[in-house]
Amino acid sequence: MAQRVGPTRRGVDGTPVEPLSIKHPNAAGIDIGGASHYVAVPPDRVGKGEPAVREFGPHTEDLVAVANWLCACRIDTVALESTGVYWIALYELLQARGFEVWLVDAKSVRHVKARKSDVLDCQWLQQLHSFGLLSQAHRPDEQVCALREMSRLRDITIDERARHTQRMQKALTQMNVQLTNVITDITGETGMNIIRAIVAGGATAWPSRS
Repeated sequence: MAQRVGPTRRGVDGTPVEPLSIKHPNAAGIDIGGASHYVAVPPDRVGKGEPAVREFGPHTEDLVAVANWLCACRIDTVALESTGVYWIALYELLQARGFEVWLVDAKSVRHVKARKSDVLDCQWLQQLHSFGLLSQAHRPDEQVCALREMSRLRDITIDERARHTQRMQKALTQMNVQLTNVITDITGETGMNIIRAIVAGGATAWPSRS
């Protein structure tokens, strides 16, 4: 059952305003960074005098330590921002450890008002997530992610191949070797035979038949 927090407030017309209810009492928030990650848990999940916010490094053993600390704090759901690609390793590790991971768009977090200036990003994420005020970004399943990454890599490779071909054509033109006027594709078998012969210092692309 959701927990209600705070006294009853009233609007400008005197109508009672329903206080926010905690929907995820076991929620944590993580501020993702390239050099370190800041993790916030509810204050009642740590011992007296212990901080509810901890800083962890970006390495694998640090990510494992994050998961272990969250387990020790009885956390079952985590919110983290989709910052660059730094979130991917931690996201996948937490999912593998059984946590419900909410990937959050940074824009949706900034749109929520009433933030106090002395609250860290990870604490703000934790508070918003506990009250159910965050929108979860779509994250495809593992197979779709792998296929999408392969498709992206293929497109990059094709683009790189085209750029390298253009550089080869430019270098040949600067040497006044007008291959493009003779053959349609310098990366084909004939074109590559000629280029290899030029690189090897030969006068012809084919060995003598005499």
